[in-house]
Amino acid sequence: MEKKRWDCTALPKGWKMEEVTRKSGLSAGKSDVYYFSPSGKKFRSKPQLARYLGNQMDLSSFDFRTGKMLMSKLNKNRQRMRYDNNSQNKGKPDLNTSLPVRQTASIFKQPVTKVTNHPNNKVKTDPQKAVDQPRQLFWEKKLSGLNAFDIAEELVKTMELPKGLQGVGPGCTDKTLLSAIASALHTSAAPITGQLSAAVEKNPGVWLNTAQPLCKAFIVTDEDIRKQEELVYSVRKRLEEALMADMLAHVEEAANEGETLKEEGNGSEDSENV
Repeated sequence: MEKKRWDCTALPKGWKMEEVTRKSGLSAGKSDVYYFSPSGKKFRSKPQLARYLGNQMDLSSFDFRTGKMLMSKLNKNRQRMRYDNNSQNKGKPDLNTSLPVRQTASIFKQPVTKVTNHPNNKVKTDPQKAVDQPRQLFWEKKLSGLNAFDIAEELVKTMELPKGLQGVGPGCTDKTLLSAIASALHTSAAPITGQLSAAVEKNPGVWLNTAQPLCKAFIVTDEDIRKQEELVYSVRKRLEEALMADMLAHVEEAANEGETLKEEGNGSEDSENV
């Protein structure tokens, strides 16, 4: 293993950052990051670092992998703090007595708890409101343009859909089709078959079935299921091998650290005897 250690300028004075690159095993080439306090205490994760520093430093914008403060998150935190301070300084009473209105609505159905065990409770129901409201056509387009980023602000790649899945409707991209299928699997207990009517391709605004995702009709064969099972098995196998290699690398690292400490202890005893 190759170790590199340097000062971490994002943390208080005296803190060190160490990068250990693995030279053997299935995880060869990958690196682990550790931090050392001025007293020599070792930290392996950001939660450990946050618990140790406590209120001394805000690590919400700190990237554990690079040892730097992410400026975009830092600016967002500053804007949030400035907004909170302005709201507190105004000190104006809220004279609005109406109930708060939720500004955003989830695309998934939310569970509701109805309490009826109290003898004085009277539950009133409206049959007209109990019926599910009709869905808006092509609502999935609202999710277009939204991307997922990891902690290092790198774009997360989306999954590739099978060639047999083809979108229906104006401007239906792969991302829109993926969100439509995912929401259909979450919100519907019926089978997902796609748009069965051939007329939907000519005029989707009239013949579109809102209970099905924005894709043409498709059939999942036994061969498709078999290929998917083989893919899942191979991925689990690679994951098992990677976890085993990672565990062996950590064991080897702990053994090397123990030998280093033992050598340092023997060296100090020899110097005292001299």
